[in-house]
Amino acid sequence: MQLHELRPAPGARYERRRVGRGIGSGLGKTAGRGHKGQKARAGGRIRRGFEGGQMPLVRRIPKRGFNHAGRKEMAIVNLRDLERLGEDLITPERLCEAGLVRSLANGVKVLGEGELTRPLTVKAHRFSEAARRKIEAAGGRAEVI
Repeated sequence: MQLHELRPAPGARYERRRVGRGIGSGLGKTAGRGHKGQKARAGGRIRRGFEGGQMPLVRRIPKRGFNHAGRKEMAIVNLRDLERLGEDLITPERLCEAGLVRSLANGVKVLGEGELTRPLTVKAHRFSEAARRKIEAAGGRAEVI
């Protein structure tokens, strides 16, 4: 079989429906839109969430929570990831090279998930208490940049 011989499976493609083309087509006169009303008119779309003039659900339900506009999402790294790197000095730049962190724009935070078996010197913008405790217990240093 050649590329130019490919054809859609029988019944996979349909002819375009030509509405408003006479009574014999079955879609003449009102062209399948019924009689009158908003849906029968040109441009007569009902926007998402519209409930016929009733107060919409999204406005009936109270607002909750707060999104801080200036919040910066730090990149997160766990101790188990640092253990696998196989280096003694770990910096944010090294984490980026290894693919553990995508962007250094908002800093790096080290969390305490996992265990350390050797002493590491870790430089990061923030440390969780558990991470700092485990790094120092393994004989390493947690340095805040």
